Amino acid sequence: MVIRNTSGLRKNISIVVNNRASRKSLPEGEQYVIVSKVAYLLGVHKRIFENEFEPPKIEIFNELEEERNARIIRNLCMLRTQLERSFQKVSQTILREDRSIQRMPEYISDIAMKQLSDDGIDIYKNLYDPRRFLIALNMNIKSRINNCKALFPEWLNWEYLADIFIMPDGDTEEGTLRAAKEYYANMEFYPYKHYMNWPARNCGNILFCDKRFVVLLYEWNGDTFTHRNWVSDVDEKAKGDIYRFLEESRKCIFIVDCENSDPYSLCAAIRSLDEEKLSKIDKIILFDDVHAASAWDMLEGYINIPVEYILIERLKESKSLADVKVTARTCREFYANEIDSFVLVSSDSDYWGLLQELPSARFLIMMEHKKCSHILRENLASKGVTYCYIDDFSTKGGEDIKTAALQKELATSLKEAMSINLNQLMRNALVRTRIDMSDEEADAFTQKIRDRLKLQISDEGDVVIAYQVS
Repeated sequence: MVIRNTSGLRKNISIVVNNRASRKSLPEGEQYVIVSKVAYLLGVHKRIFENEFEPPKIEIFNELEEERNARIIRNLCMLRTQLERSFQKVSQTILREDRSIQRMPEYISDIAMKQLSDDGIDIYKNLYDPRRFLIALNMNIKSRINNCKALFPEWLNWEYLADIFIMPDGDTEEGTLRAAKEYYANMEFYPYKHYMNWPARNCGNILFCDKRFVVLLYEWNGDTFTHRNWVSDVDEKAKGDIYRFLEESRKCIFIVDCENSDPYSLCAAIRSLDEEKLSKIDKIILFDDVHAASAWDMLEGYINIPVEYILIERLKESKSLADVKVTARTCREFYANEIDSFVLVSSDSDYWGLLQELPSARFLIMMEHKKCSHILRENLASKGVTYCYIDDFSTKGGEDIKTAALQKELATSLKEAMSINLNQLMRNALVRTRIDMSDEEADAFTQKIRDRLKLQISDEGDVVIAYQVS
């Protein structure tokens, strides 16, 4: 087969990929799960994952190696990048040596091709036509990338992410030429020099950490990612302060003002801490209020610390008794039970008085950015009281309790909203229609009704139980 010169857009480029580590430690508090998975799917070399100074993590690599769908996309993307880098050389080798793409391990990975074949992907076509081979790679990636959706968290916009793997107009020669021109002109900016679809520019390593990548991903799509703690964790200094507080305590308990805290953030914070160090905590006492989040009574099922749950009833609807109960119980634990250290979870500045009246007790305050005052922070700092923000911790440790709480509340609400007894409906209908039926006839007719009931939901969310009349 004759290979045409592709108008000079595909140049023979000598690429030197600098994979030497900067020997600079990765920043504290960052996460690397998403970028590790993206790097894997893009086909980034395994040695990058094995380098402890690089963001992609080898444990993610090993995990995804066992996932057929992920392995397929990785090998397809790897072959695409290799072909883009060596397109001219591949074309010339076919012309001069009559070697097929399959027999060019110096340019195209024969291991990747074999793995694709083993995974059921027919890759051995157009082996003497690199243009058609590239188009076939693009079409395979486009048709299969959605198989990897489950690898990423639900909150991440999948359309944004999937798009970086899809070459625009990659099923046409014109589209591949445009992509090649963009790639060659900006190759130094591409992550580890691997092709992806993005507005290439100098952003440093876009796979440096989950936070940087996700923020940029949304920016490329004219959107803003605001939930930074979904992709980063509190820094090691904050965790170190907590561990030091626990190590220096004799007996320690958590006191939680549920009305002035968040169950999902607290759950995530606790689960992100070292379980062995948390073993010094005797228990967590939850002072819940009827107007607090409904998930507090579920917390014990998601952490390995004993929980005492107290639901405080109000005497007046407008007045909470939580602050009084918290103060009284803290004093009792200090004097009667010899608890010397308290982790007080609340953003309420009223507890400053409690700290002043128990100068011999040790306190660590866990609060939320949006709920605590600047004055409280200043006073805590001036008195040397350790504090941290539970909404700085990664939220991933609270996602399952959040989902469970929502499902529980929906189930309760649906039961209340749709409390219908079919037998009573049948009896009422018989009375209104003045129809006489035996119990057996009524039961048989009720069964027919049950089989013809259908739940209908409108675009506005209105729910109707429809009965299909025969």
